[in-house]
Amino acid sequence: MLLIGSGLMIRTFQSLRRVQPGFQNANELQTVHIYIPDTQVKEPDRVIAMLQEMQRKLGGIPGVRSVAMAHSVPADGNTSTDLLYAEDKTYREGQLPPLRRFKFVAPGFFEIMGTPLIAGRDFNWAEIIARRPVVMISENMAREMWNDPRSALGKRIREGMNDPWREVVGVVGDVHSEGPDKKAPTTVYWPVLLNNLYGEDVYLQRGETFVIRSRRAGSESLLKEVREAIWSVNRDLPLDRIRTMEEIYAGSMARSSFTLVMIGIAGGMALLLGVVGIYGVISYSVSQRTREIGIRIALGAQRTSLQAMVVRNGVLLASAGVAAGLLAAVGLTRFLSSFLYAVSPLDPVTYCAVAIGLLAAAAAASYVPAHRASTVNPVDALRAE
Repeated sequence: MLLIGSGLMIRTFQSLRRVQPGFQNANELQTVHIYIPDTQVKEPDRVIAMLQEMQRKLGGIPGVRSVAMAHSVPADGNTSTDLLYAEDKTYREGQLPPLRRFKFVAPGFFEIMGTPLIAGRDFNWAEIIARRPVVMISENMAREMWNDPRSALGKRIREGMNDPWREVVGVVGDVHSEGPDKKAPTTVYWPVLLNNLYGEDVYLQRGETFVIRSRRAGSESLLKEVREAIWSVNRDLPLDRIRTMEEIYAGSMARSSFTLVMIGIAGGMALLLGVVGIYGVISYSVSQRTREIGIRIALGAQRTSLQAMVVRNGVLLASAGVAAGLLAAVGLTRFLSSFLYAVSPLDPVTYCAVAIGLLAAAAAASYVPAHRASTVNPVDALRAE
């Protein structure tokens, strides 16, 4: 049962590693978060100008290829959701539209992350500063609501019944923002600055995460220059959440990785104990049959046939245990369902591989006493009896 659990987790881990998270080359993406309080800079336009200047300074660091910003990055724990209305959809009295994931991004964010643009275009700074009513959405949301990403372009959506309608100008690829083991949420991407959202005349995201693409990501030398660049614009800002996307993504897989390691250790111990147990049982069985084996050899039994007989007995014992374990695993592995991804608790590949592996281990464990039995001297065996 432990080996099957280990096998299912290994298959899950393999499936997770094949998932396209929605961004590319995470080891080259350095992230750093800042927050500009209104006690320092009150006017939203000044905040945007300050953020743009920081972005320009960061882009001038040697080895930095591009810089962008967003309120949050994938898998960083931000799970903000809210209702979303579509102009061309009707809602019955008392009916609410489905919840959508809300993200706030600046121009160039999807390009630097490597998130593909499926249809339409990205935001630009001119329309953000002018606070034009534009929005972008994820591909899975476009397909759910309008069947095709291109059909979503030009559609209008809004967060609240009293908010203005905003035009969909772009559709981007799906992003697994809660980790590879979770389905990519249907997501709305708002500009970092816009009018009339959440009851505010001017809505501004004052907390921003800069994303810096560079082969120097994660190095202390780069982080030193990043601090200097940001503090050259505003020395009073603390920097936090200084991580690479690779670190963030690995953290989103921590639960599955930890479970895999623990079950793997338990499964390995189970296999070791099983092999030792089979070896002990077969060795004891052979010692009890010393006289019988001596007589067989004296009567002309071939040593290879004696070895096969002992190994066969060991494999038959192991087969009974494997059969019982498989039946028990069918009932117990359903409790692993919440840890599995793209793998069934009754995965036939895992069950067959474990069964074959255990029987092979049993045969190997039986071979040593089998070899010892085939070398018994019949005279010594009868004299000892």
